[in-house]
Amino acid sequence: MHPWNAPLFEALRRATGRLPHALLIHGARGTGKLALAEGIAQLLLCESADAARKPCGACDGCRWLRAGSHPDFRRVEPEALAREPAPEEEGDAPAKKGKPSTEVKVEQVRELAGFLNLRSHRGRLRVALVHPAEDMNPNAANALLKGLEEPPAGAVFLLVSHRPARLLPTIRSRCVALPVAVPAREEALQWLTAQGAQDPARWLAYAGGAPLTALDYAGRAQALQRLLERPGPVDTREELEALAEALQKIALDRAFTALGLPPKYQTGAAPAEPSQARAWLAFARQMGQHRLLARHPLNPKLFSAEMLAGLPQN
Repeated sequence: MHPWNAPLFEALRRATGRLPHALLIHGARGTGKLALAEGIAQLLLCESADAARKPCGACDGCRWLRAGSHPDFRRVEPEALAREPAPEEEGDAPAKKGKPSTEVKVEQVRELAGFLNLRSHRGRLRVALVHPAEDMNPNAANALLKGLEEPPAGAVFLLVSHRPARLLPTIRSRCVALPVAVPAREEALQWLTAQGAQDPARWLAYAGGAPLTALDYAGRAQALQRLLERPGPVDTREELEALAEALQKIALDRAFTALGLPPKYQTGAAPAEPSQARAWLAFARQMGQHRLLARHPLNPKLFSAEMLAGLPQN
């Protein structure tokens, strides 16, 4: 649990027993939403008799959840985010190794429905955590919607989303929204300094105030700095997404300076002329769309060259 989310978690702890069957935990990427959802799952599955001590961290429920083996908890996320590969059955022929999926598939949600309709192993709640919820493909989203419309008794859904607008409106309407805000700048800087991040103010600005994202950026500072100073064609999908983000933030900083405002993301971009403001804003919007496309199977070198060709002329 990250310190800036502790007050929100404490409010939920006091409301234990009155929580809804589905929570939509949403906010900017890098604000600790997943850790908060995991904390809520532990709160719900803790077996301590003392409500004031929940989650106790010492009972069977807490220990099993921490070990990733609680029988009444399921995590649903894309294969690309899965912490451990699914074990192969003994005697099975080796499966073909393809790229891990970046979306939640309908089969995963159907398996979840089967789990939720079973009786609890511990005679308590059954908790399903879906992360990131917007990465469900259409069939998976519709399958989850059925469970939200007619939730099994004792089942709790925890949906974590960076982009809740991409969820089906019917899914959003059946969840109680729990927004997670970007923490205060000083609190975030204090935490980043405690983590040993170099130049925390610079990377917190580049991350839009999200501390976990800023910590990741600080760990890749040299590569990101090269990308900001000399953006060029790239060879991999990961580099493609980073390039689209860098170009978007460079464009926004240039647009801000063209409008007489200070740069927001500290990209080091040169100030732009007032007449260029609209061109840089249009390019920034285009790069926002390309950041989403970067996750699809595109040719990184060709797509990055296309993005760079669209840069407004100085």
